[in-house]
Amino acid sequence: MTNLTTFETARFVWDYWMRYPRLFYACIGLVLAMAALDVAWPLVAGRFIDTIAGELPDQQVWQLLFIIVGVTVLFFTVRYIMYRVWIVFAANVMRHLVGDAFERVQRFSSEWHANEFAGATVRKISRGMWAYDTYADTIVHALLTAVTTLIGLTIMLTILWPVMGVTVGVLIAIHLGVGYWLSANWVAPANNIHMAADSRIGATMSDAITCNAVVKSFGAEDREDASFERVVRDWAGKAQFTWIRSENAVMFQVAMQVLMMAALLGFSTYYWTQGLATPGDVVLALTTFFVIDGHLRHASYHIRNAQQAINELDDLVLFQRQSMGVADRPDAENFVPGSGRIAFENVQFAYANQPDPIYEDFNLTIQPGERVGLVGRSGSGKSTFVKLLQRLHDVDGGQIVIDGQDVAAVTQSSLRQSIALVPQDPALFHRSLAENIAYARPDATREEIMEAARRAHADEFIQNLPQGYDTEVGERGVKLSGGERQRVAIARAFLANAPILVLDEATSSLDSHTESIIQDAIEELMRGRTTILIAHRLSTLRDVDRILVFRQGRIVEQGTHAQLMQKPNGDFKQLLETQAAGLVF
Repeated sequence: MTNLTTFETARFVWDYWMRYPRLFYACIGLVLAMAALDVAWPLVAGRFIDTIAGELPDQQVWQLLFIIVGVTVLFFTVRYIMYRVWIVFAANVMRHLVGDAFERVQRFSSEWHANEFAGATVRKISRGMWAYDTYADTIVHALLTAVTTLIGLTIMLTILWPVMGVTVGVLIAIHLGVGYWLSANWVAPANNIHMAADSRIGATMSDAITCNAVVKSFGAEDREDASFERVVRDWAGKAQFTWIRSENAVMFQVAMQVLMMAALLGFSTYYWTQGLATPGDVVLALTTFFVIDGHLRHASYHIRNAQQAINELDDLVLFQRQSMGVADRPDAENFVPGSGRIAFENVQFAYANQPDPIYEDFNLTIQPGERVGLVGRSGSGKSTFVKLLQRLHDVDGGQIVIDGQDVAAVTQSSLRQSIALVPQDPALFHRSLAENIAYARPDATREEIMEAARRAHADEFIQNLPQGYDTEVGERGVKLSGGERQRVAIARAFLANAPILVLDEATSSLDSHTESIIQDAIEELMRGRTTILIAHRLSTLRDVDRILVFRQGRIVEQGTHAQLMQKPNGDFKQLLETQAAGLVF
């Protein structure tokens, strides 16, 4: 984990606070009013004791009693108003905070998502949201109130007894300064390690639960239990280390509080014995100590809380600083769909973790409405072609042009809305079937959704479900069979009505009966669209207009199925023969 400074995290939070400046400054004003009323308590208490002890005229007793009651009522009234304002302020800031994090993570590159655990990312966002809540409450409600009150009490004591006031002020400064240093430089590093271990718990748990079907198929529950136990045991050791460090830091603060109590009581007792203080002054000093002690004791706790919250907020700060990987240009315009002409012009591309490029001076033109099949061994560049077409990665050189528009010059969302993708293993949301089909076009009517399902041959199985189109499909569509998920994906593509269609191994994992049903839907879906088919089952490419044979990022052969079969030593024919022999390529 990258370590951020406290100032960097504070600046991050401040930027969110300044989205609602009026509410924020109203809260600050009310907190300062509460602190002023807190400072008034020792003064009122001291004067009241002097009145009772006969040091002041008796008629002031009722006046002071009225003041005490008034200060109490005013304090809780201000406190109530402050919390009402703060609730509105806090809810709105947290809404923006978690919304911005989600929005940014959604737009990170596919490479970023491939390298991150989804469970850990979710945990970081949710943990960061509540860490902000702790941080904001601690800074504004607790520490600001405490520091303001402590400054006010120090000024009051300095005015009454300069030596006592200066001594108490120095002790408070040492207490807070050293306490902060210990928290930031001794406890915080341990907290960072603790938080990283905490994220691993979420990641490990999510990984195992998401792949529960695989765990069950291998009877590996005990193995996963043992793996999770190792992660949790590691977390527990780091948590104990962090918590012990935190408690050790508290002991210094306790020693400072004892020293302060001795100073306050010692000075006030001395002044009284010398006739320089009244009994009320002694009570004032004693009450001041209790107020200071309460704030310092809580301040120590709140500094620790704030530091832990800062550590947990770091992930949201880093999300904000994380490069998008693939970002829209400032002047990007929406893609305007056309006839579906695709051109790769002198394209250069290499993955970040691979030294050798996939494509070098790669050129290819696909005409509108053309059906093109992509074949080749694993790693030959077929899937990379589709990823670059969707602009999931930026090219290192050259350009990709669709309908006369450079894909790097248009917004990603508008580009991808013009490319319908039917993958080998469609991912469905844990939502209703109607919502999953309409994901391609959220404003579609129920009739349009049902028509798309009928064209995809999905309506027949949907109508047999108890709740029909309102049936929820489970996480990633787990309640549906592979063929049913595939038909939902095809229905999506029908509804999208995009000029370009990509079929990425769309039928390779299906049985022959299901494939025959889906093949009719796919045939209709391809009609009138520029279609790119990636297929391992080469027999499915007999009717395409052109087959492109990839090898190490280059097209080594192209032509129709019949033309390529006439090449005796051609790559395509060898691949087909290898497949016919039952071998994998």
